[in-house]
Amino acid sequence: METTSAIGFGHFISHADTLAKFILLTMLLASIISWYLILTKAGSNWRVNRRSARFLDFFWNAPSLELVGAHLEEQHPDEPFSHLAYHGIAASQHHERHGINRLNEAGSSGDFVTRTLRKTIDEETARMESGLTVLASIGATAPFVGLLGTVWGIYHALAAIGLSGAGTLDKVAGPVGEALIMTAIGLSVAIPAVLGYNFLVRSNRVVLARLDAFAHDLYTFLATGAKIEPQMSSPNVAPIKTGVAGRSA
Repeated sequence: METTSAIGFGHFISHADTLAKFILLTMLLASIISWYLILTKAGSNWRVNRRSARFLDFFWNAPSLELVGAHLEEQHPDEPFSHLAYHGIAASQHHERHGINRLNEAGSSGDFVTRTLRKTIDEETARMESGLTVLASIGATAPFVGLLGTVWGIYHALAAIGLSGAGTLDKVAGPVGEALIMTAIGLSVAIPAVLGYNFLVRSNRVVLARLDAFAHDLYTFLATGAKIEPQMSSPNVAPIKTGVAGRSA
């Protein structure tokens, strides 16, 4: 009974060598980093989504782009959609005020605004993806690091059993079972990291898809000065065809 009660995680830690303790410390650090990234980025995405919803509501209800630009000048952009609108409006106004002839040599006003919008979207993409590489690396490597600790622990357990000459089941099962703790620790670190990575990537893809659609609408707004009104259709009403004159009966 005393031998059985002595076997466990505490016994494993007390008898772990330098490499095993280093692996445990690495797993602890990886777990802290992964949970920090998951919680901070999930909270940041939640706050950004709320701010984006408020800005989009203001943008589509604003009477003019001048009012939107003045609002963004007073209140610096703090989320992707207002950031995109700020740079799009600034690029359009810059092309109108400064060096139109020289800029036209490199492209039209539409090309200049398009490049600005694309650059802004690329910046937002890089910002949203920051830290995800670390999270993916932890999720991919943690099981193997834990397996390394298990293999190392089993090797030392079998070596000690061989030196003692006692190869009975009770002498083998305890040390080998303790060594398997390292694999369990690796999996407990990897599983939240993988799930958190997939959740954050999915959330970023949704935001970027909406940002691309907003960039198209913003470009149309800047080019024509008219908003794209949502098309409300009813399943019982046939769509209205434009550009074709109907014949009267």
